[in-house]
Amino acid sequence: MAINYDRLFASNAPEPQPIGAIKRAKYDFAVAYPDPGSLPLDELVGSLAKAVAEEGRDLAVYPHPTGYPPLREFVSEKLARDRKIRVSPDNIILADGSSQPIHMVLETLLDPGDVVITEDFAYSGTLRALHRFRADVRGVSSDDDGVLPDALESAIRKAIDEGRPPKLVYTIPTFQNPQGWTMSLDRRREMLRISGAYGVPILEDDCYVDLRFESENVQAIHSLDGEDRVIYVGSFSKIIAPGMRMGYVAGPTEILDQARAVKSGAGVNQFAALAVHRYATSHLDDHVAEINRVLRSKRDAMLAALGENFGSAAAWSRPDGGLYLWLRLPEDADLAAALPAAFEADVGYQPGNIFSPDGTSGRNYARLCYGYNSPEEIYEGIARLAEVFEREGALTP
Repeated sequence: MAINYDRLFASNAPEPQPIGAIKRAKYDFAVAYPDPGSLPLDELVGSLAKAVAEEGRDLAVYPHPTGYPPLREFVSEKLARDRKIRVSPDNIILADGSSQPIHMVLETLLDPGDVVITEDFAYSGTLRALHRFRADVRGVSSDDDGVLPDALESAIRKAIDEGRPPKLVYTIPTFQNPQGWTMSLDRRREMLRISGAYGVPILEDDCYVDLRFESENVQAIHSLDGEDRVIYVGSFSKIIAPGMRMGYVAGPTEILDQARAVKSGAGVNQFAALAVHRYATSHLDDHVAEINRVLRSKRDAMLAALGENFGSAAAWSRPDGGLYLWLRLPEDADLAAALPAAFEADVGYQPGNIFSPDGTSGRNYARLCYGYNSPEEIYEGIARLAEVFEREGALTP
């Protein structure tokens, strides 16, 4: 007798996700890939060869459950130098990119129905994870300086009045995904004040912070915190390669002890950790400076192309770093509906509704990533996109 697996699935199992064909357009503005030509392949190979020669036999045993100690020491030193965050290597867990540590934190904290506060448009990967844990995700308004403190405080009070105090505030304060803004220092302080006033921790996702090519860095929220209110996530994905799958989480001991219990596996990939450590200690600063030079030229190409092809019919962000722009068309535009036509023209983007906590708002927005294509391709792709939007009735000529 055939087994009916539908009756066996756990009550908290996520929705099934069949594997379909992976669609990528030639002009791929959909995913925040880094520039492929700037991947430091030779240096990574050399770094790995050096590490394996020195420590390769240690691959015969399972890695440290919290991750390769020298890499955690490097992360601790880098956070102190670049983000004014003082955390011990013992208070850092290495994980697969930034998505796994976020998943670990959410699994540690959330029960079905728990309220989580995000920006009005937030990273779709984290939204998927929040919905996976059946969270009640509530977006709050933001502007070019980040989350509006009054809106944040109002959302928290509303949830408390309902008898459902929020479990978490999730934010990407630097080069916010998808909107591109960087939260001002005053707003960061206000978010931290509100966190303390209502006892709601902050999950600070800082995975894009190194990709700055204009203006001055703004202190991490974690660096302003003296009372263990902030959990901090970072990644090497955007500054070395997404395929390395190497990130980390730092935070209060109570959170990390629980997060270790939910982390799958016996530690992060030691082979990748060896390569990242040797590469980062020898080459990373120079590499970041180079990729930021490349990304700035690509951002400028996309800004120029939008100006030439969209003019006053649309508005868009002008970020000081990161990998994407946030495009806004008139309210009646439906960029989710226009997506298939764009793919037919070999142009990819992500419509704004996938970044909305409710999954429907923001259909007149699109996130455009400039990291992958060359400046020349960006010009061509944006021109094609304007033609598609005009043809689909999303752009008034």
